[in-house]
Amino acid sequence: MSDPTRLEGPKIIAIANQKGGVGKTTTTINLGAALAEQGLNVLIVDLDPQGNASTGLGIEPDERQYTTYELLLDDVALEDVIRKTETPGVALIPATIDLSSADIELYSNEKRSFLLHDALRQPALDSFGYDYILIDCPPSLNLLTVNAMVAAHSVLVPLQSEFFALEGLSQLMLTIREVRQSANPDLRIEGVVLTMYDARNNLSQQVEADARANLGDLVFDTVIPRNVRVSEAPSYAMPVLAYDSQSKGASAYRTLAAELLKKNTKLAA
Repeated sequence: MSDPTRLEGPKIIAIANQKGGVGKTTTTINLGAALAEQGLNVLIVDLDPQGNASTGLGIEPDERQYTTYELLLDDVALEDVIRKTETPGVALIPATIDLSSADIELYSNEKRSFLLHDALRQPALDSFGYDYILIDCPPSLNLLTVNAMVAAHSVLVPLQSEFFALEGLSQLMLTIREVRQSANPDLRIEGVVLTMYDARNNLSQQVEADARANLGDLVFDTVIPRNVRVSEAPSYAMPVLAYDSQSKGASAYRTLAAELLKKNTKLAA
């Protein structure tokens, strides 16, 4: 069970956008790896039934005996679900397709929106010494995503630099507001990060201009470029920071991590 009286634990960030293909999993993996490069201890929670974060960090499906499904619904101990990865400083709670049925099963549970909160806020987590927990959300605003928002301190939104990028963002913001009003009053928006950005493309520049005009300081200064190395890295089951450390994509995620840390340092001051 969670303990509301315990001292502040790791910073928990839900990485969410109900649109698919915007770079949620890529951002989760590579931001986690970049934070770990800074000497921080990171746990990634794969909350997407597709399990792409798990695959991208080298945990094969037949190695996922205990997953986020068991963490949510079977009250499995943390030491049984947390897996080490090949990326130093990054651990993982994996996911499988079993999680796709969890959304239905959660409806019959009276604490359905708080299961992940209770799992990630329990005192037993303190012994692992995590500084950040990053939750890779599914591409929908279902009960799994709501669980992530109730568990999290903040939401980071990857926004693809493509036509209609801002459409649907209002629904995500509305969901965040509803969670804040009903279950997690301290939830805030960590920021919006532009992904798959092509500086040579007028459309990317227009999306950036629109995002900054509409969202202001919520948009990170750092943009993540469209980069072939970023796309290739998951097929080798590693973050781009390990796959090609000198690539533009790796550099961008390091810059994003530095900006995130600077922002959180200011908030803590």
